[in-house]
Amino acid sequence: MAALPLVPALVVSGFLGAGKTTLVRALLERAQRDGVRVAVISNELGELGIDEALLSGGGASESFIELAGGCVCCRLSDTLIETLQLLYERVKPDRVIIETSGVALPFETQLNLWREPVNAWIGDDAAVVVCSAAQLAEGRDLDGTFEEQVSSADLVVLSKLDLLSPADQALARAALAERVSGVPIVEAVAGDLNPDLLFPPDPDALRARRRHQGHSPRPHSHERFVTELLEIPSGADPEALRERLVGLGALRVKGFVQGAEGTLLVQGVGNRVEIGPLGAGRDARALGTLVVIRRAAGHDEHHDHEHDHG
Repeated sequence: MAALPLVPALVVSGFLGAGKTTLVRALLERAQRDGVRVAVISNELGELGIDEALLSGGGASESFIELAGGCVCCRLSDTLIETLQLLYERVKPDRVIIETSGVALPFETQLNLWREPVNAWIGDDAAVVVCSAAQLAEGRDLDGTFEEQVSSADLVVLSKLDLLSPADQALARAALAERVSGVPIVEAVAGDLNPDLLFPPDPDALRARRRHQGHSPRPHSHERFVTELLEIPSGADPEALRERLVGLGALRVKGFVQGAEGTLLVQGVGNRVEIGPLGAGRDARALGTLVVIRRAAGHDEHHDHEHDHG
């Protein structure tokens, strides 16, 4: 019997009022249009106000659960595990989104995703931290919790730039750059962000799309980003491959390769590239092909690698 597909999980964090809920709502609207089933856990039900129509194939009562009275990264960590398992069994989601409270730490929340029994079905996980441009420009509350959140982010989203003057936009970008090192920063207005950055597409789906488009390989472009396929020969050395992938300057990398001692799972967000053995009972789809998501040429200083896809 084929193993059940693994479910990617996204932890959305950020300081109070940063725009987390706006991002989650935009992701749900895009998922509804694309026919993708999403399960959501949130500490902030009052701000989110999910409409049943936003959840593909089911009502909000089935696919959305609020956890109140503490943070999912600590006090409610056991409750988070129980709730994730409940949603998985009840909804069978394609994706999971966990919106933390404004004071939660994303990495501490991610650690819970590696616990039993959810580690049997959760695939790759990523933490996105939303930062308010206004907060940065004004220099408000940039110590303590804010610093801890951005320091453990896999991807940082700079929000609400459209509400500022050009001068204040420059202040916000500079303030964020001072506090974030080695982590990709993307900008989003009203939470409009390419979901491929957060949930990379399945290589099989990309290949099927190319079959319909014709035989000439073409990257799939969306907004300021480009999705490419990178072919990796069998016998890849994990350390050499990791160095190569970090050197690409990619925002996201995902896929399976054949190493000297077996199949390897590759998952990368920014400079965090993890390469390890594929777990027992898990299927490797499109073996030897990695999905690589980078900024489109003109927005990425690493665009000289544009033609690395197969």
